Amino acid sequence: MSPTFRSLANPNYRRYAAGAVISNTGTWMQRVAQDWLVLHLAVDGGGTAVGITTGLQFLPALLLSPLAGVIADRFPKRQLLQLTQVMMAVPAFVLGLLAATGVAEVWHVYVLALVFGIGTAIDAPARQSFVSEIVTPDDLTNAVGLNSASFNAARIVGPALAGVFIGALGGGTEATGWVIMANAISYLAPILALRGMDPRRLTPAPTQARHSGMVREGVRYVAGRPDLVLVLIVVFVVGTFGLNFQMTSALMATDVFGKGATEYGLLGTYMAVGSLTGALLAARRPVIRLRLVVGAAVLFGVAEIVAGLLPTYLTFAIWMPLLGLSALTMITAANTLMQVSTAPALRGRVMALYLMIFMGGTPVGAPVVGWVGETFGARWTLVGGGAITLVGVALAVLWYVARSGGLARVLTPTEAPGNLGPRVWDNQAVARARK
Repeated sequence: MSPTFRSLANPNYRRYAAGAVISNTGTWMQRVAQDWLVLHLAVDGGGTAVGITTGLQFLPALLLSPLAGVIADRFPKRQLLQLTQVMMAVPAFVLGLLAATGVAEVWHVYVLALVFGIGTAIDAPARQSFVSEIVTPDDLTNAVGLNSASFNAARIVGPALAGVFIGALGGGTEATGWVIMANAISYLAPILALRGMDPRRLTPAPTQARHSGMVREGVRYVAGRPDLVLVLIVVFVVGTFGLNFQMTSALMATDVFGKGATEYGLLGTYMAVGSLTGALLAARRPVIRLRLVVGAAVLFGVAEIVAGLLPTYLTFAIWMPLLGLSALTMITAANTLMQVSTAPALRGRVMALYLMIFMGGTPVGAPVVGWVGETFGARWTLVGGGAITLVGVALAVLWYVARSGGLARVLTPTEAPGNLGPRVWDNQAVARARK
């Protein structure tokens, strides 16, 4: 089998990936439909309303991720993930039903986006750390890359399907409701995949007994690792001010280029072509290094500034794959680096902190970006986000250089944690966490 797809030789991982791609397709359909629904319901201030919706959906990641990480380390992840799929399906179905029957209001979307976000916040660290229980340590980097590829393959199909279906069904709020309900049904796929796994082929991490200070233990572990802190700073800046594409693309498509639902949905597909390419390239890499995280973040910042200056819908659409490639390369590299160099007993809490930093900044960034779009114009949501990304990455590297003693620790391959092997870093980090 090709090195890019070697994890698929594992039958449990094949089931997991198949269920994920179906569910992810539904998720991307809902993201497009939900934003389109809000733009229709909010007569005035559509950009701000979309920003508030996005912020509320990601707010639980900021507030609940530490607790979710503890839950992921305390309970069997396979059973926990089946529960979280139900927690996400229910609010999606309710929102879809309200929209399809024509009674949805903006506040309904706000409340249900928050409830949906609670399920997502609990699901995310368990899902991220569960991958290491499905595949061997040698295949973990590959599996993380394939997970991103699966997510972005769905991202290619999902927005396009949403745009086509919304347009075919009349383009109104009722049309968005049927698309959102389709996402609710899609959660059956990962539930069936999880239930169908062979437990004999899994290597579950030992569940941790409840004790005081579990969250602090995870924080101390990360604080003692400058390499992980650098990754967290980079993903915070990019995630907070740069990765607001579901909102910025909607504003660019409608306000700048005067396009409709189909063209807006296709922008997500064009970006996902680049994202899928970045994920597949990441799956081929045997080692992930800090320089890749930093370099990809810089490329993303520059690409986002350029995107905000492009004159036509066509040039904007052509540029979107590069945005997707740089963004996904950074995300996959950061995610993999956090997992492969983290002690298994603390992986749920570490990934929860990662996700809290990565997604938790969205409640702050999304409303700000939405306000910028309404006040200064949609183009400034991209130009400003790219500029802040570049400044933030530069400051993060300067901090790391001061803390670690030189730029070579970012640029030199021998300094990358992956080259030392996860077991070496795990033992060192566990010792530090116990002090």
